[in-house]
Amino acid sequence: MSVVKWRDLVISKNMKVADSFFDRLIGLMFKSSMGDKDSLLIKKCNSIHTFFMKYSIDVVFLNKEYLVVKAFYDVKPWRMTRMVFGATQVLEMRAGDLPRDLSVGDRLIICTN
Repeated sequence: MSVVKWRDLVISKNMKVADSFFDRLIGLMFKSSMGDKDSLLIKKCNSIHTFFMKYSIDVVFLNKEYLVVKAFYDVKPWRMTRMVFGATQVLEMRAGDLPRDLSVGDRLIICTN
């Protein structure tokens, strides 16, 4: 289990990491919910799409030091983001779960157990 923190706030209690080709390819497609996870960290990623998804998500693009490069809120199914230069990974969460006052340059802390 991995926890994601921002400032002193836990924003994800059960994050899954998608770092294999297949996990990155499938992501959240075709799923009716995130299941027992509340976020998905996709490694080696600087743009996303929500094709074949059944719900909206919040998306935060991060660099390799987990600094926020760009955030998108309430991304609906069947959408795409443009390429986010400087991003190396992306954290996807249920729409409404990402704090709205998150800013570019803020650092997320990933704690794995």
